[in-house]
Amino acid sequence: MAHFKAIQVALLLLLGASLSCEAKSHTVGEDIQLFANKVGPFKNPTETYRFFSLPFCAPKDGPKDKLEDLGEVLEGDRLVSTPYKIKFRTNVSNVELCSKSLTASDIDALLEAVKADYYFQGIPKIPLMFKVYKDAYLGLQQGNHTQCFGAQMYFDDLPVWGFIGKVEKNIKTGVRKYYLFTHFHFEISFNDDKVIEINVSSDPDKTEEISLENLKTVSFSYSVNWLPTRITYEHRMDRYAKYSFLPQHMEIHWFSIINSCVTVLLLTGFLATILLRVLKNDFLKYTRDDEMGQEQEETGWKYLHGDVFRFPKNTNLLAAMIGAGVQMLSIALLVFGMALVGMFYPYNRGALLAALIVIYALTASIASYVAGIYYKKFGGTDWVNNVLLTSCLFCAPTLGVFAYLNTVAIFYRSTAALPFGTICIIVLLWALVTFPLTVVGGIAAKNSKAEFNAPCRTTKLPRDIPPLPWYRTTFMQMLMAGFLPFSAIYIELYYIFASIWGHKVYTIYSILFIVFIILIIVTSFITIALTYFQLAVRLKSHACCVAEVALPDAAWMLLHAKARSRVHLLLLG
Repeated sequence: MAHFKAIQVALLLLLGASLSCEAKSHTVGEDIQLFANKVGPFKNPTETYRFFSLPFCAPKDGPKDKLEDLGEVLEGDRLVSTPYKIKFRTNVSNVELCSKSLTASDIDALLEAVKADYYFQGIPKIPLMFKVYKDAYLGLQQGNHTQCFGAQMYFDDLPVWGFIGKVEKNIKTGVRKYYLFTHFHFEISFNDDKVIEINVSSDPDKTEEISLENLKTVSFSYSVNWLPTRITYEHRMDRYAKYSFLPQHMEIHWFSIINSCVTVLLLTGFLATILLRVLKNDFLKYTRDDEMGQEQEETGWKYLHGDVFRFPKNTNLLAAMIGAGVQMLSIALLVFGMALVGMFYPYNRGALLAALIVIYALTASIASYVAGIYYKKFGGTDWVNNVLLTSCLFCAPTLGVFAYLNTVAIFYRSTAALPFGTICIIVLLWALVTFPLTVVGGIAAKNSKAEFNAPCRTTKLPRDIPPLPWYRTTFMQMLMAGFLPFSAIYIELYYIFASIWGHKVYTIYSILFIVFIILIIVTSFITIALTYFQLAVRLKSHACCVAEVALPDAAWMLLHAKARSRVHLLLLG
């Protein structure tokens, strides 16, 4: 146990280090190294490649990879050094970066990048500092005749987006000309000895036309201008959070919450009215029959009193699903707690991924303990299979999806492909932390005194289930059970998917937490209501009913994500 505690402490320290950030003071003339990150189509931020897959200027001693933490690697960041020389509060003008002779293959790569709206990103890294992403988005300049294609860099841990070129189209002839930006101007704001903001712009007068018919040598240059500002270091994140969601977006969020609250009130009233009226009538009927000594035929839910507490089939799988669900709920609550206290900030999504990995590893015992408790109540005795199923129920499907996606990413040489070393670290984390904690939780559940005491006797033979009309079948009720909770959260899902497939970053965790609570309430109410209706028509046991009406919400979200991804691809052309 001491070994496991030491591992947990080490993981918590690692997670805390990856999330920590402290202000870095600079002296005049201090070098701040610029690290480049990745390139990819501006309209599809999930498709990214190594920065030097395009013929950019490289350092004289060659680009050097920066050692990254787990979250950065999972996010697809691959930081490399660049030849930019930027000194704190030192202005420079028209500094030559390099002269590069472009070959036919180089020009072909640049043409494809400009046609696909490629952007690049980089980050100036300070020694002994942890990365803090901040958006310095420039915007896509698109006029009647000119279209620019973007890039992104980072300075003092602040991300900077730039553009690598533009396309000019002659309206009369329809001929397109492709131009490469050769000069970048960095405008950096500072407050005392700290960097506050950074913007980068390209000089439209310093461009080079690129074509396969005209091979040439291109000279690249840059300028740096430092400006004082009154914005403090503590508030330098504000502009990026405001950019992610504008004030009019906040009105939409609050409207969504009000709409969800109305749904909760309606469901509450519906549930209370129906159940109280039906149960009251049933109790009055059964009480009257008992007083008169009449033996009436049992109907409705009372007809199933000898079957409702019968153990369902596949108790091992059901118990493992309950345990995994409780673990997912615990992870969600812990992540929300970390987000609400400000541990996740804009453009530091790698920290969120690292937190999910570490928290999942540390909460493995919760899944196995809950699964073991229910498995014991169901009368199960095969504890080894229960622990193995609980440990693999979430990991095995995730491993299959990851193996496919990672193989595709490796084939296309995308930065989304995880390096072999990172894969080994995750496997070791599962083998040395997750699985042992799962075993510990299973042992604790086995040694517990949990028992299941049904309030009534269960008959030996189950009763026959009468045929039902199509609108009362399990499938139709599952559709309705998933639609109502989905309707309470679909607006927030829009913004979440916008942050996944776009350049937005979701930062309003407080509203998301409120919507999450509303989702739990709505799901609970609809589960209770539909479980009663299924039992009233003599359908199955209560455990199966709860599982069938509580699961479909995920299916609705999956369909919504699939539809939105298709729309996104159609918009991309």
